[in-house]
Amino acid sequence: MSGPDTDSDVVVVGAGPAALCIAAALSEQQVRVVLLSANNPWQRWQNTYGIWAHEADEAGLSSLLSHRWQRCSSFFCDTEIEHGLDYGLFDQQRLQQHWRQQCEQGGVQVRQDTAVDLYHDTHHSLVKGASGTVYRCRLVVDASGHQPVFVQRPPCNAVAGQAAYGVVGRFREPPIPPGSFVLMDYRNNHLSAEERKEPPSFLYAMDLGEGTYFVEETSLAAHPPLPFNLLKRRLEQRLAARHAPVEHEEEVERCLFPMNLPLPDRRQRVVGFGGAATMVHPASGYMVGALLRRGPGLAAAVARVVGDGANDGATISRAAWQNLWSDELVRRHGLYRFGLEKLMRFPEADLQAFFRTFFELPQDQWSGFLTNTMPLSELVGAMVRLFANASPGVRWGLAKPERREPGLLLQGLLLR
Repeated sequence: MSGPDTDSDVVVVGAGPAALCIAAALSEQQVRVVLLSANNPWQRWQNTYGIWAHEADEAGLSSLLSHRWQRCSSFFCDTEIEHGLDYGLFDQQRLQQHWRQQCEQGGVQVRQDTAVDLYHDTHHSLVKGASGTVYRCRLVVDASGHQPVFVQRPPCNAVAGQAAYGVVGRFREPPIPPGSFVLMDYRNNHLSAEERKEPPSFLYAMDLGEGTYFVEETSLAAHPPLPFNLLKRRLEQRLAARHAPVEHEEEVERCLFPMNLPLPDRRQRVVGFGGAATMVHPASGYMVGALLRRGPGLAAAVARVVGDGANDGATISRAAWQNLWSDELVRRHGLYRFGLEKLMRFPEADLQAFFRTFFELPQDQWSGFLTNTMPLSELVGAMVRLFANASPGVRWGLAKPERREPGLLLQGLLLR
């Protein structure tokens, strides 16, 4: 590889929320950043980004929410459970613009180029772009998504995907109560007896105001993932049963991402962030809240080690990985993957019974579980409490060891 054409402290690879979040956080720490993106990082994002509103409040970003609902509930076993927590939806354009302004103020250099090769020496990394340009830095942060450019992770033979098919539009009748948000509606009376034997899916829906709703048929996780045409058909059946077929379709969202990927090797020189670092919550599919919480801490850790010019590249990456995936977080991730493996094996009736029991836990426990903000000891305590409160069928499903579940449980209780 030829000599460098640019020189910086950190090269961030990617163009989505994770890349912009960490590039902005690094620039606020006076770290010199090159944002290297195969695509225009300012083009409109396609997916919606929901978040528990208190997470946006704690990050100081509640002004970037386009909607905030106080009436939030779920339906399990034909029973409605009120959650008692506000839920929010980010305005994609405002969130993107927020990070763009931070990047511009912090002097982030944006280069639209495809990263194709990488070389490390003792103190630097050299990233080669498809243009032939060579970008030299002290650290590479790969934030390019679930199929990362450079980050390496162990193989996963049975990748489970969360799949969703959604529609923004107007409907003959309101598909959910006006002014409300529905996190999970597992009611399935609109399906035939044979259809109910198939892997389950639920409705995720919100009132966007002025007669417009977003409704999305979602599969929590399945291997192989549920196909979009099946989810579309189920959504249409659900809406027909409510006399609320789509009358005007404004947007369609198709979403598919892995839920159970193993963690990357923390010894590698390239540091991941976002999907590239397996930051999707295995039990819920959420990631934006984790980006907002963990991005500033990672940026501060990188700034400290990069600022000491005596540190070599391996020392810098090791400090970054330890901040992003501490031993505590690795253990919690193992427990979450263990839980997901269990849920994917549950028959539909037990799955609904599980969730009803889960949301009957104290609010700080179920919300801490979903946001991954509980210390390990409290997480284990919440899981024990759920087990004790569950029905016999759910308890048996949780206790019965199958396939790789014991190994994941050990990862959660003992660092492996």
